[in-house]
Amino acid sequence: MTLWQLVAKEILHRKLRFALGVFSVAAAVGCFTGSATLLRAHDIGTQRILAAKQAETEQKMAELEDDMRKATLKLGFNVVILPKRQALADWHADGYGTEYMPEEYVRRLAESGLVTVRHLLPTLQQRIKWPEQDRTIILIGTRGEVPDAHVSPRRPLVQPVADGTVVVGYHLHLGLGLSKGERIVLMGREFVVAECRPEKGTEDDIAAWISLGQAQELLGKEGLINAILALDCVCAEGALPTVREEIGRVLPDTQVIEHESKALARAEARSRAAASAQATIQRETEHRARLRRKAEAIAATLVPIVLVACAVWMGFLALENVRERRSEIGILRAVGLRSRQVLAVFLSKALIMGLLGGAAGAVAGLVAGSWLASALEVAPAHAAGIGDLFEPRASLGALLLAASLACLATWIPAMLAAQQEPADILREE
Repeated sequence: MTLWQLVAKEILHRKLRFALGVFSVAAAVGCFTGSATLLRAHDIGTQRILAAKQAETEQKMAELEDDMRKATLKLGFNVVILPKRQALADWHADGYGTEYMPEEYVRRLAESGLVTVRHLLPTLQQRIKWPEQDRTIILIGTRGEVPDAHVSPRRPLVQPVADGTVVVGYHLHLGLGLSKGERIVLMGREFVVAECRPEKGTEDDIAAWISLGQAQELLGKEGLINAILALDCVCAEGALPTVREEIGRVLPDTQVIEHESKALARAEARSRAAASAQATIQRETEHRARLRRKAEAIAATLVPIVLVACAVWMGFLALENVRERRSEIGILRAVGLRSRQVLAVFLSKALIMGLLGGAAGAVAGLVAGSWLASALEVAPAHAAGIGDLFEPRASLGALLLAASLACLATWIPAMLAAQQEPADILREE
């Protein structure tokens, strides 16, 4: 009779004890696998919750950034580039600069590849006496915005003023009764009114805009400007030192100032919103980490207890089996069965018991862990199905654990059975 025939007969002869042993192994492995499945479901749920929150945050920040960009565009230029020798006290007092720089500077900026400023607009501005109307006005020479050479064209913040036309501020066209299309004379030159601006409540209400080239001719400042207006990029909002540093590398003999505006307040609000969103994600991460530590602590206590209890129970079953079958063991030894073969019979039976119980326990633990994860809301609804929770390596580990547990629990009783002398057993019987 072969070894496996003996093992089969042993199993069939003690079906109930074998089933109890398989159940013990299944319980131990099921507890282990269920705990691991629950933790994996928690990890998957954590990843998906945080990914969803991150995506939601990025979408909100993108919307906020777009709103910020649109609001900033409506507010207009907020960066002014002036000659370095320009006294800022005088510039603030007069509202325009008295020092000049080459108009070519704006082209140099546009071709430099700067990313911190956009919408470059060279201007020549001066308070003058309008001799034909005996009025003091602010004459502003401007041209179309100089496009950045390294980015796609953008819609300009202001439209260029064509040669031979003039745009007049609110108080000028109101006080002089001017209307669009009317001809006026300014400093000996005739211009056509192209636009009458609405009231702004600033010095723009007494300003007149003409083309930059004609303003340079009238003021005797050919090729010169006294300011470059710009809009700082959303990515550089509130980072004036960065803007100054980049512009300073291209135009070292200039200085940069930034207007206080609602755009800066919006930039600060955007930064606060970003910080708040990141703090929310961080709190959720920490909360999920605390939940996982608690689950790990429970598993670290429960699983060893169940494994030890099942091992003791299996050892008890094996020991009872050896005691009940002393006479059979003695007969088998008397007819020539060696001690290592007796040991192999009991260990093979334990191995089969472990593999069957391990397979059943792995399946039961996977199903139970998945159900518990859903019932305890460890993960969002449908966040992790059984297919997501199944891990081949973990299942193989569970089978090895089951086989090892069964063999270790049966080892001592099997050794006792193998070491018994057949003569002593038969004499006692």
